[in-house]
Amino acid sequence: MPLRVAHLLPCTEAEGPGRRTAIWVQGCRIRCPGCCNPELFGVSGGEPWSTGALVHAARVAGTEGVTLLGGEPLDQPEAVTDLSRAAREAGLSVLLYSGYARDEVCARAPDLLQWVDVLVDGPYDEQQPEGAARRWIGSRNQGLHFLTDRYGPADFRGANTVELRLRGGVLTVNGWPAPGTLRR
Repeated sequence: MPLRVAHLLPCTEAEGPGRRTAIWVQGCRIRCPGCCNPELFGVSGGEPWSTGALVHAARVAGTEGVTLLGGEPLDQPEAVTDLSRAAREAGLSVLLYSGYARDEVCARAPDLLQWVDVLVDGPYDEQQPEGAARRWIGSRNQGLHFLTDRYGPADFRGANTVELRLRGGVLTVNGWPAPGTLRR
């Protein structure tokens, strides 16, 4: 089953521990106020990618794993489960961001978490920015669940990273800036 992908970044160090392939899925029913990706709310847009093509992109890039974010990955539960399984079977780690709580993740995709190394769960709350306590986490209300021993709390400490890329006259930005560091 293909996954509707809004954006694929083959290699980044701003979307989880180590060098990762970041996959932003298209569509989100949760629509958190203050979300950094509101353009991904709608279900139209993006491109369908096969599980094999996504795993191949991560392996060719030489990354240690994939980060699934969005949009909302759990709005495509079967495709996200298939991709997570295939990634782990290929020796890649899986970091999953979901605005749904862990119990809801299990209800929406009962087999998914056996293929996930780290789950960040819960809706983003713009009134509770994380600050510097946990790297790569948007707000303090969000949970951080280590589901395997591949990563631990120490991997989520330190300053957040922002990456800027200029290609073909197009500037892209990814990662989480520290609160108060970006000004208009």
